[in-house]
Amino acid sequence: MTRMPSLETERLIIRPFALSDLDAIHRIIDLEQADAETGTAGAQTREQRRTWLEWSVLNYDQLAWMYQPPYGDRAIVLRSSGELIGACGYTPAMGPFGLLRALRGNEELASARRFTPELGLYWQVGLAHQRKGYASEAARALIDYAFTSMNLKRIIATTEHSNNASIGVMRKAGMRIETNPESEPPWFQVVGIRWNDAAQQTGAPDVVQ
Repeated sequence: MTRMPSLETERLIIRPFALSDLDAIHRIIDLEQADAETGTAGAQTREQRRTWLEWSVLNYDQLAWMYQPPYGDRAIVLRSSGELIGACGYTPAMGPFGLLRALRGNEELASARRFTPELGLYWQVGLAHQRKGYASEAARALIDYAFTSMNLKRIIATTEHSNNASIGVMRKAGMRIETNPESEPPWFQVVGIRWNDAAQQTGAPDVVQ
């Protein structure tokens, strides 16, 4: 596994974070969207976000050195202006995926409830740039890279029943929407699944060297 390069779509560049991005990403994640449900423990102070950013930047090389998947956050940047508008990336996802109709197969229910690992997608776009299709454009770029460069079999994303915006991004990214038939765990309510098959999407992003 090599270090993931920057990706370029029609309107976006998805690149590694730099330490100089601190103020912009702190404003987007911790100030503007402090109450947003992101699957984390909540908003951070600027110094806490600095530690996260330093860890993220160091992680790019360390994961590549260990031949690991390129987990972690990348910056979403507008090609037209260079403005940082959000974050996206790959995350290790653990959950009872066997409970989903598309993934259960012939498993017994007790076995289906056991957690298994999957590679998941994450995205978050600043308030001023939401409802413009940027999140789904970034998601499609990450999916294409995972399928063409990482040869991944499938990729997932999770959210809550009430998060219609996130479910919409999943649909626009070509994901099949599945719901957990059980009430637990509470964060595992809606799951988008996209398989790597011969019908690849059009408009695939180019790799920026």
